[in-house]
Amino acid sequence: MAGMAADTPHPLADTAPPRRPGLRERKKLKTRIAIRTAAYRLIAEQGYEAATVEQIAEAAEVSPSTVFRYFPAKEDIVITDEYDPLMESALRARPADEPLVESLRTVVTQTLRHSLAHEPEEMLLRSKLLTEVPAVRARMMESMSVTGLKLCEVVAERTGRHADELEVRVVSMGFVAALMETTVYWAEHGRQDDLLALVDRTLDTLNAGFRL
Repeated sequence: MAGMAADTPHPLADTAPPRRPGLRERKKLKTRIAIRTAAYRLIAEQGYEAATVEQIAEAAEVSPSTVFRYFPAKEDIVITDEYDPLMESALRARPADEPLVESLRTVVTQTLRHSLAHEPEEMLLRSKLLTEVPAVRARMMESMSVTGLKLCEVVAERTGRHADELEVRVVSMGFVAALMETTVYWAEHGRQDDLLALVDRTLDTLNAGFRL
């Protein structure tokens, strides 16, 4: 979804295990955020192609090798975030008897509302790059596939099925693909629509036809 602001608690954070990150972990997160912040600023100023990894590294006060250690490709700086673990934890914390689509709706809506309130520029730029830069869109599809596999595990737990069952994979992958298409639709239509309302429409569509 969107990059995590260092000083803005995510609304799903309370669902994560109560563990204080160690110093090393906090330093790594600070570095990731610095790289991502620098990248977004340079891309907004110069355009995606013109903003080089070397420039991003200099702006973030790290070496290019450090950038690649955290983000294997430049596209990853744009599309990766810290939210997947929080979303997994939040989904597992939802009531066991709650319909799956409603659990997904709650978790995704909370995350989007947070991002729109605290990181609107990043969301707008990411959606723009998603529609205009083929490499970013391709990398996003790869990333969403990984997210889908993680969701398979949660769906399997919720339904008592195996994560590798076809139906579980179809529902999970269908969900993440639908969210990506919703973001693309939002961007292609000038980001004038209410994104939360579009997500509701998407989940209503899935709920009408995706059953386990």
